[in-house]
Amino acid sequence: MATTTYQYSVRDKAGKVFTGTIEADSEAAVAQKLKSMGYAPMSIGQHKAGLGRDLAIPGFGPKVKLKDLAVMSRQFATMINSGLSLMRALSILAEQTPNKKLADVLAEVRNEVETGQALSSSLALHPDVFPPLMINMVRAGEVGGFLDQVLLQIAANYEAEVKLRGKIKAAMTYPVVVFCIAMIAVTGMLLFIVPVFAKMFESLGAKLPAPTQILVNLSHLLKTFFPVIIILAIVGLVLWKKFKRDDRVRNVVDPMKLKIPVFGSLFQKIAISRFTRNFGTMLHAGVPILQALDIVADTSGNVVVANAVRDVQESVRNGESLTAPLAHHSIFPPMVVQMMSVGEDTGALDDMLHKISDFYDQEVEATTEALTSLIEPLMIAFLGGMIGCMIIALYMPIFSIFNLIK
Repeated sequence: MATTTYQYSVRDKAGKVFTGTIEADSEAAVAQKLKSMGYAPMSIGQHKAGLGRDLAIPGFGPKVKLKDLAVMSRQFATMINSGLSLMRALSILAEQTPNKKLADVLAEVRNEVETGQALSSSLALHPDVFPPLMINMVRAGEVGGFLDQVLLQIAANYEAEVKLRGKIKAAMTYPVVVFCIAMIAVTGMLLFIVPVFAKMFESLGAKLPAPTQILVNLSHLLKTFFPVIIILAIVGLVLWKKFKRDDRVRNVVDPMKLKIPVFGSLFQKIAISRFTRNFGTMLHAGVPILQALDIVADTSGNVVVANAVRDVQESVRNGESLTAPLAHHSIFPPMVVQMMSVGEDTGALDDMLHKISDFYDQEVEATTEALTSLIEPLMIAFLGGMIGCMIIALYMPIFSIFNLIK
């Protein structure tokens, strides 16, 4: 019987990961042989050599989005609830998931579960795909025997997050696009139009008005340092992408975001909505409160909320009230603190957290609609004002010449 070459990834008793290839009759035979060697198989698949292997450029490959996880979780819950076995459900998901990276990871998860690992442990081996919130909720569902319900909660949670992000993008897209158009228009005028006028003014030999002289000087500076500005902009974007999640950067940027006029209130509502929704979902799934607080501290997207949640975690660890520390943090309005306090006293904290989240989701939607209607005329006036001022500055010397002729 012909053998096939399989590529495997295993973990030894010390926790180190090794990869390699082996010839065997089937994947099951590979798994059995690796187990007999004292390894815990993580993934097993047919080895593809040479040009047959997929090429992937780091940072440019397919990414697993929250929407993909939401769809996958809902399909997974439906199949488990319908009586399909865990292995069969994972096989179907791996075959039908449109996101290639998620499909490959689900195939690895299926192989890991086949070797005897728990589903949550298998998901935990892929932290770049499955967030801690999802892993811990699945673990709670496995222990409690209600995995399908937990998966539905995960799907609902991620669908709400996707909807929230859509609202944020809707509010931010218009001003960002108009601002970019304004910058491109101003840069184009300074690089190509102002120099033409500058040569004409120089041939006339007349003294330029102050606004025109400033515009000409800016044009000379931009033409001289344009390559440097482009390089600095690219370097700045790369550095921002690399360090934007660094604690030192977030400790400076996140508090500033909350103080921005108009938008600060929106950022606060978004952070509260995320915290209450994630915290409520984890408590409803049966995740221990200290563990839930540790996870949701970093899911709000703002370090100010994260610091407040860690204060709450310390309070609970010391046997004190859950909501008392929140009153000392101004980012949490009194209504939120009082509603959480009532939920804590009545034993329905998870339901109260979801009510708070629903309220702030509606607040975010109302705020984004108001911002959009307010920003549109302001940005049009901003763009028109910038271009208009530049045109007036360019024509001021011409008006002066006409006055001299008269």
